[in-house]
Amino acid sequence: MANDMWRVAGSLFIGAATLLAGCAAPTRVIVVTATPAPTEAPRPAAAPAAAGRLDLLLEETFVALYERVSPSVVHITARAQVFDFFRGVIPNEGTGSGFFYDEEGHIVTNHHVVEGASEIEIILADGTRAPARVIGSDAYSDLAVLRADGLTREQIRPLPLGTTKDLKVGMLVIAIGNPFGLDRTMTTGIISALGRTLEREDQAALGEVIQTDAAINPGNSGGPLLNLRGEVIGVNTAIQSPSGGSVGIGFAVPADTVARVVPELIAKGRYDHPWLGITAYEITPELARLLDLPTDRGLLIAQVQRGATADLAGVRGATQRLLVRGGYLLVGGDILTAVDDRPITTRDQLTIYLENNKRVGESVTLSIIRDGQPLTLTARLTARP
Repeated sequence: MANDMWRVAGSLFIGAATLLAGCAAPTRVIVVTATPAPTEAPRPAAAPAAAGRLDLLLEETFVALYERVSPSVVHITARAQVFDFFRGVIPNEGTGSGFFYDEEGHIVTNHHVVEGASEIEIILADGTRAPARVIGSDAYSDLAVLRADGLTREQIRPLPLGTTKDLKVGMLVIAIGNPFGLDRTMTTGIISALGRTLEREDQAALGEVIQTDAAINPGNSGGPLLNLRGEVIGVNTAIQSPSGGSVGIGFAVPADTVARVVPELIAKGRYDHPWLGITAYEITPELARLLDLPTDRGLLIAQVQRGATADLAGVRGATQRLLVRGGYLLVGGDILTAVDDRPITTRDQLTIYLENNKRVGESVTLSIIRDGQPLTLTARLTARP
């Protein structure tokens, strides 16, 4: 009986072994997928530690950068006398920011911060107050240079100027200024976009502007936008906001513009802007069809100012007036299609190209169409009045 029981048990054991042998492949798969679990488990725990070290490193960078850079930023108060219809002449006060540009104590800020000011005062990081005067100012680039007398060498701490050429979207930046009068406030962000065109009501469009999401508010104007090396890569100048406060869309005049304009402001008090001296229509496909023009892109020259670059080069303006849809168009003039072989389709493109690439006294090549035929003219740039 016992032997029979052992035979039955043995049969069951052999049957089970045979069944497992038939399922050997799936069993091996299950075992393989289960065994890595103990070795993989510790890995997620390491990620937060690494991220924490990076956060601490970035924090230390920001702290050290602020301690080194903020003493170079000044608080600017500009006072002016304005006329009020009911109260007559009343004092008006505005605030902005600036930074030391060189060892001589020149301070860079925005033109609009000090425009029309009868009295300017700066406040340094150590609390020193000093009167300042405008050395030079340029409305188009929205840059101005101030100078305050009586400052010591220790108080004048210029910031190094960087370049726009190496910038990329996504780079970390910091802004330091005096938003709403809060001295030397630091905000951080990234470069959101490059090569923006800043449209302005009272000035021609300003091109190659840096866009950032670092918080910029009223009072930040004129302050530096810096990279993590502490170099000035831009001068904070404007924001786009329905509320008047920061919504993460700020703009800065690029460092390359500062490098071009500021030395001229220091030397001459002004910056001479190159121009052609033309008034032109932007050609669209609709205008081209209406006037039967030989091209649907470019600038149709309406007027040429006497004695300006275009006039001296032989560019021709309109020869007749055409009544169109209740208004007049000046037609018959040359069509400007390119400058230095760069296609030009808008007035802003023309202005921005000349501003960022040319100086007064330099020459440009004008590609034009006259009476349906291409023509090339060479023009020597004069200064805009």
